[in-house]
Amino acid sequence: MPVDHRLELHQLLPALVDQGLVTPEVAQRLSMLPASNSQHPLACIAAHGSCLETLTQWLARHVGQPYLRIDPLKIDVATVVPLMSHAFAQRHAILAVAVDAQTVTIASAQPHVTGWEAGLAQVLKRSIKRVVANPQDIQRCIGEFYRLAKSVSSADQKVPAPGHFDLLNLGATDQEPDANDAHIVNIVDWLLQYAFAQRASDIHIEPCRDQGRVRFRIDGLLHDVYQFPPQVTMAVVSRLKSLGRMNVAEKRKPQDGRVKTKSPAGAEVELRLSTLPTAFGEKLVMRIFDPQVLLKDFDQLGLSAEDQQRWQAMTRQTNGIILVTGPTGSGKTSTLYATLKQLATREVNLCTVEDPIEMVEPAFNQMQVQHNIDLTFASGIRALLRQDPDIIMIGEILDQETAEMAIQAALTGHLVLSTLHTNDAPSAISRLQELGVAHYLIKATLLGVMAQRLVRLLCPHCKRAVNGESTDHEAVGCAECRDSGYRGRAGVYEIMVMDDALKALITPGADVQALRRAALKQGMCSLRTAGTQKVMAGLTTIAEVLRVTPGDSETNPLIDVP
Repeated sequence: MPVDHRLELHQLLPALVDQGLVTPEVAQRLSMLPASNSQHPLACIAAHGSCLETLTQWLARHVGQPYLRIDPLKIDVATVVPLMSHAFAQRHAILAVAVDAQTVTIASAQPHVTGWEAGLAQVLKRSIKRVVANPQDIQRCIGEFYRLAKSVSSADQKVPAPGHFDLLNLGATDQEPDANDAHIVNIVDWLLQYAFAQRASDIHIEPCRDQGRVRFRIDGLLHDVYQFPPQVTMAVVSRLKSLGRMNVAEKRKPQDGRVKTKSPAGAEVELRLSTLPTAFGEKLVMRIFDPQVLLKDFDQLGLSAEDQQRWQAMTRQTNGIILVTGPTGSGKTSTLYATLKQLATREVNLCTVEDPIEMVEPAFNQMQVQHNIDLTFASGIRALLRQDPDIIMIGEILDQETAEMAIQAALTGHLVLSTLHTNDAPSAISRLQELGVAHYLIKATLLGVMAQRLVRLLCPHCKRAVNGESTDHEAVGCAECRDSGYRGRAGVYEIMVMDDALKALITPGADVQALRRAALKQGMCSLRTAGTQKVMAGLTTIAEVLRVTPGDSETNPLIDVP
């Protein structure tokens, strides 16, 4: 075969028809296309209804080269881009995807074109390992990677270099980086759009001694994304602080801000910004609030039918306290907002005091805590009680004063919903006692507690049964889930409804284990058991449930001992 033999449409079609990947009718139409068509043959075929990724996998098998689905999260872009020029990559439609001391891995969609190999191997002093990848992914990544690298390089030359870091000065320089430089603007725009495309919930920008690091949290886990030079990291943080209406000059104190932007699909997305001074400069974390995720209908939360009945029986009460517990990022806000949307009818006055307001919702009245003017949770509740409320939502009970105001609101005929940070539902009792709430007040006001966690859901496109008879499934990985095997998350819940038997156990220094045993006997389904039900339904894996839920039994962690 000639050294540089480009793929031709008419040569591929017979084999694809034989494999059943293209119908004879489509092959007939494709064979009539002009031979001068500049589009890659597989892209031409895909335009007539075939899956380009499936065709690329077939091509890799057909020519005997490894197949690679390009995942930008798994490519060290800053390392591979300098291996060849943009013009060279574009001319040969190739992309470096990995490199080590001996080998550089190059993705190409023209497996028989080899003219570039020898020269590149000589320049890089490494052997070339070829992989076959989707031609459209290669072209898109060439454009994105080199455009980003050019912006970073240009910004790095423009931004003033910091002097020796003074740890007491937290990396501040006399000369501020230009947050409005066009290259910095491009980097920030890329960062946000890339985060939306990857379904990230948080963006972390972390300054380090030699490089700044960017990480995305996707389905609860952090992934490295890119490394910036220290000066560029500072400029990117400054740009985002400016967008969030924060004090760009103040680098010694933590700050909070908000940015409203649009996703690639045109939907409005809100970003919540938080900065933290570190030894090498300011770290910035952006929480991405997608209204579609936060404002779910109650039926979408993932509660079982029995748990829905228990929860709604509590929320139909006219007075008392209902608590939602769990660690940060366990979906408590989504649960509360979905519940409040159900409760906020025209007949009731529903008010919230939050820090900060997670999502503006026109169905109820929201107030934000502002510590700089002494508007705390406690003083906010005090003000709300003079506003003739029926239902009050308190963003979080963190101290004795807030807990006592919540109790007072419940005692005076209001329904109060709030959150606590505890591992499970029964632990909320001991947590309130640790905050200084008397046991008889808890007994008088607490209606119930719901603890929750988020488990990653198996990707419906690639999940596989462990064996023919088992309901257990395992994560496989495909293009839809970016090879993780999981896509999206759902809640698992345990709901403890207070009854006379449980109230009798609320004593000074209440025994949490005794409360737990009584709640399970009463019918509470534990977090582990709720997770196991999702495993049996084929929605997640045992490993994922074990990862996110606290164990209840040393002998068998998936079984609760009553």
